[in-house]
Amino acid sequence: MASESGPAATPDRVAIAEVTRANWRDALGLAVAPEQQRFIADYAPIAALGLAKAYIRPGGLLWTPYVFSARDLPGAGVEGALIGFAMLAHQPEDSAVCWIFHFFIDQRYQGQGYGALALRALLALIRQRLPDCSTVQLTVHPENQRAQRLYRGAGFRETGEQLDGEPLYVLRWEPARPAEPGDKEPAPRA
Repeated sequence: MASESGPAATPDRVAIAEVTRANWRDALGLAVAPEQQRFIADYAPIAALGLAKAYIRPGGLLWTPYVFSARDLPGAGVEGALIGFAMLAHQPEDSAVCWIFHFFIDQRYQGQGYGALALRALLALIRQRLPDCSTVQLTVHPENQRAQRLYRGAGFRETGEQLDGEPLYVLRWEPARPAEPGDKEPAPRA
């Protein structure tokens, strides 16, 4: 999956990086407001749950925790200040379907546009590091209207199905895998 080489740069104010030995303690400090906790996870700190899933691998999936950082905050430094967290999960031998879990922006940085930027960075990372992925799925707490608007704005569509009482959202795209020998060239556009 991803390397420990540092943040994946985006053209925006937000960078994304795997949770590593260097940043896991800082990730534990990320939190949502108490009244939002039920929207994200049953346990806090949320990053601790993510690290446990990466180790235990529920459902046999590969779970990778990520943090988001913003470089435009006062005193943020070169790497930026941590502003959010998310988990990606997929089958070990098949990354055609990828799941997003526990996506959130820390309560100190909500309402500043970081959610949309972080989601854009996460989707770009999926396209880059999981080129066979053609479907990204997630669930949203039915009362979390703000998150539902965010995901719909990024192209996710509600499927009508529910998992654990939460509506399932899906984003489909063509896999970004590199061309292989024998692949046909796309027809030129007029």
